[in-house]
Amino acid sequence: MQKIEILSPAGDFEKLRVAIAYGADAVYLSGKSYGLRAGSGNFSRDEMAEAIQYAHDRDVRCYVTMNILAHEKDMEAVDEEIIFYHSISVDALIVSDPGIFRRIKQLFPDFEIHISTQASVTNADSCLFWYEQGARRIVLARELTLTEIKAIRDKIPPDMSLECFVHGAMCMSYSGRCLLSNYFTGRGANQGACAQPCRWNYLVSEEKRPGELLPIEEDARGTYIFNSKDICMIEHIPELASAGIDSFKIEGRIKGTFYVASTTKVYREAVDAYLDNPSKYAPNPAWKLILERTVHRVFGTGFFFDRPSQNAQIFPEDTYLRTAFVAGMVVGYDEASKCAIVSQRNKIFEGDELFVLTTNGYIDSIIAEKMTDEAGNEILTTPRAQMLYYLPVAKSLPVFTFLGKMGDKDGSASVQKN
Repeated sequence: MQKIEILSPAGDFEKLRVAIAYGADAVYLSGKSYGLRAGSGNFSRDEMAEAIQYAHDRDVRCYVTMNILAHEKDMEAVDEEIIFYHSISVDALIVSDPGIFRRIKQLFPDFEIHISTQASVTNADSCLFWYEQGARRIVLARELTLTEIKAIRDKIPPDMSLECFVHGAMCMSYSGRCLLSNYFTGRGANQGACAQPCRWNYLVSEEKRPGELLPIEEDARGTYIFNSKDICMIEHIPELASAGIDSFKIEGRIKGTFYVASTTKVYREAVDAYLDNPSKYAPNPAWKLILERTVHRVFGTGFFFDRPSQNAQIFPEDTYLRTAFVAGMVVGYDEASKCAIVSQRNKIFEGDELFVLTTNGYIDSIIAEKMTDEAGNEILTTPRAQMLYYLPVAKSLPVFTFLGKMGDKDGSASVQKN
């Protein structure tokens, strides 16, 4: 039976714990240097060592990103970083730069290396090249169709695994090779500091009419000619498996903790259901509904069924869809008062109906009644960011349970500005 890994993002320690609680087989994370998501919390060395131990204690693998395109100055401390990751038993390093790859192999020939999507691997011969260098996993370029991935799978050794992004944001540039951020802000996208100028509004000018800026009429709010849809392949698990993809990767190290919980849980359930009985597998409609409660752009299927020239996957607005918001996360349970101890994420009021996502899935909604603060004073609302409050519940809710409310948190719209 084919094994399929659910690989979840861990932008900080809380997200790592949540990903593991909701069923991830593996997580990918980054130190303070050499990763391509400088905007996420990331991990100090002490935190990284603790995180690796935490995950390994729960039989979860940890892959650390060292996938920047390195400049000469970046190489000065790279050996020290590699030695540290080896010392704390990181399961694999995710690499795109051949220079960093070479240094890893020189220091630790048996250190497992995964070739990042930034390396733009789009054919079997490229896979075989990296295999001959000692790599055993390729994170394929996002621009490949399932037909192309299947053709690659058929031509590479069985012990080389293929990883693909199956959910989350797409970069508008080919395999993330973008210089817009460098040009506009001086922040290097390929050094981990992308300012996401692809999400900005653009105008054009005609060369003989300098100063006359013209909109390209795509949308009443503006022209977002580089903006991409989000990938969502939850309804296509059999096709992904049949193509020979071994690891289903969820994008989102800078996304919220609720996003990590929801996406991990849904893909975990879907993959388990498929592997349990492929011939009778059918998608659960609830999975798509759960994903739609996360903050996202319009969902699409990336380039798995269409080449970029056939379907550019452009989303011509600067808005996120938001049909729900997170009210809080359960951090404990008080037996004496029969209350969940909740860490506030957004303000709610007494009488609000809250949906409940636990590590075992969605359960019946609850009404926010008789809430109290830490001192035992009854409160009618939860105004302070990350305040702890007590919420009476019919039965104990496990740690990492999320409470949410349908609708936008300001009560006025179904979209949230970027």
